[in-house]
Amino acid sequence: MFSFLKPAPDAKVKVPTEKVVGTYRLRQTGVLLSICIGYIGYYIIRLIFTTEQNDIMKAYGFTTADIGLVMSCFGIGYGISKLFMGALSDKSNPKWYLATGLFISAILNFGLGSTRNLYVMMLLMLVMSVAQGMGAAACQRTVQLWWGKKWRGTVYAVWSSAHNAGAFACVAVVQIATLMFTHSIAAVFYTASVVSIVIAIFIVLAGADRPATVGLPSIGEYTGDEVVLDDGQATRAELTDLSLWQIFVRYILTNKVVWAITLTSMSLYLVRYGIMSWIPSYLTQFKGFDPGTAKWLVGIFELAAVPGVILMGAIVCIGCVIGLLICLTTYFFSTSHLAIIIVLLIMGSLIYAPLTLVGLMVNESVPKFAVGSSTGFMGFFQYIFGETLATALIGILVAKFGWIASNTVLYTAAGLALLLLCYIAIHEHHVAKIAAGD
Repeated sequence: MFSFLKPAPDAKVKVPTEKVVGTYRLRQTGVLLSICIGYIGYYIIRLIFTTEQNDIMKAYGFTTADIGLVMSCFGIGYGISKLFMGALSDKSNPKWYLATGLFISAILNFGLGSTRNLYVMMLLMLVMSVAQGMGAAACQRTVQLWWGKKWRGTVYAVWSSAHNAGAFACVAVVQIATLMFTHSIAAVFYTASVVSIVIAIFIVLAGADRPATVGLPSIGEYTGDEVVLDDGQATRAELTDLSLWQIFVRYILTNKVVWAITLTSMSLYLVRYGIMSWIPSYLTQFKGFDPGTAKWLVGIFELAAVPGVILMGAIVCIGCVIGLLICLTTYFFSTSHLAIIIVLLIMGSLIYAPLTLVGLMVNESVPKFAVGSSTGFMGFFQYIFGETLATALIGILVAKFGWIASNTVLYTAAGLALLLLCYIAIHEHHVAKIAAGD
């Protein structure tokens, strides 16, 4: 029944040598569009509940704690899902894997628009999170399979910006649906689902499995690309006979740099979601913003990150986190609406530059056949601890102690990220010396 999710066999007919370069470029274009637009579709579904939180609270009688619980159900489920669905992506056809997860998410999103029951919403968000866990791993594995080191960082950054474009697109879809359907909350969810189903079809048409499945040489053969592991060993392997558990133990669980990168990402995710998830409530309740303006600022915060994801290098990222700590102070204590909007724009870039780096680094530290597992392992910590603390915990603490509790949590997470990035920068230099034979 699910045979279409299995890796496709190598093509029997090879692309003629003189056409390899042109065919590779054409296929890479289609693949890049499929993962970027595809992941925008994932975000359109994922952020509807966040952008509509004020309207849902008003219409359904929910509190900030209720909203936090629903969002934390997604975070918990998504974290667990990324661990297992990420590992399964290593044994999958990434094109179909990506499209299937988005299609299932869209169907479940119809259900969210059809209920006002808090517990049904929590269940639907939990189940949806499993399907959503199929997205990032498939995309990141695709990047590793289709691009060599020369372009992989740039391509990864372009794909990563789809997160941010997706958040802005989500807000746009919400506003269009609200205007078209006279402020119907259900219609907003339905519109997002229809848009995402169309995107899922596009993924199938434009995407591809490994280069070898369409008659092209592997990226290792084409560019000489190799992955340098933590011990300085290099590998070009794309597939393996190792079981998922053997991959996990050998290349993930016992890999020190994977752990360091994962904990860094977890801390940054706490800051990211601690800001983004509560922008509508924080700015309207505590800073006096108009609800409509606050809703748009969720998308603007994400869209502002696009310049930041192009920045690479651990040293640059250390500077970004230092800047982030300064901006957090302004965001927390300023009474100027203009100053708050400006620091939101700046923080978008400052958060996503290091997040992009660590996302790429965790994939570069394992063989290509373990990319999904490394992505899933990092995602488990990002969402089980990072997003859950940023939604459920902050929601509960704010309800009891006020917004000062949120400030304390975010300061602590940013400080931990700074310390871990310093360690990663030292390790990155050490591995480079080993690879160079020094």
